[in-house]
Amino acid sequence: MIVDESAHCVVRRIARDEINELLLMCAEHAGYERAEYDPSGKAAALERSICEHPVRLHVWVAELHDTLIGYAAATSEFSTWSAREFLHMDCLFVREGCRGARVGAALLAAVVSFARARGFAQIQWQTPDWNSEAARFYSREGASATTKLRFTLAIQA
Repeated sequence: MIVDESAHCVVRRIARDEINELLLMCAEHAGYERAEYDPSGKAAALERSICEHPVRLHVWVAELHDTLIGYAAATSEFSTWSAREFLHMDCLFVREGCRGARVGAALLAAVVSFARARGFAQIQWQTPDWNSEAARFYSREGASATTKLRFTLAIQA
């Protein structure tokens, strides 16, 4: 799908029956970020975290002509330094062919609106350091970059 600059997508909360489509977009997102992604067993876990109370994961989707073309996901976190909650935007992804048409801006605006409505003072996220297009987009939207290394440590169950 190629999205025309004048196209207007609808951004809304994800519906329970769209979890499998979210998994497909997660796989596309991982591929774009040069990472591996295995969807095995993730549909049920995502459904629980998105649809059951208390909601752990907030997900918005961008829809155009009955097709999901992007998503953003966020969780509430707590900062020791500021002694306040902040919203951690885990993902913001727009499908290929749909980028550059302000779909990402619409998704980000939904996340910002959610954060404001719930009294969060800050939203934090990361993007790969090689993703200059994302860095330009976030800068245009008013965000500023910080310099940190992100580490992961696998814990075997």
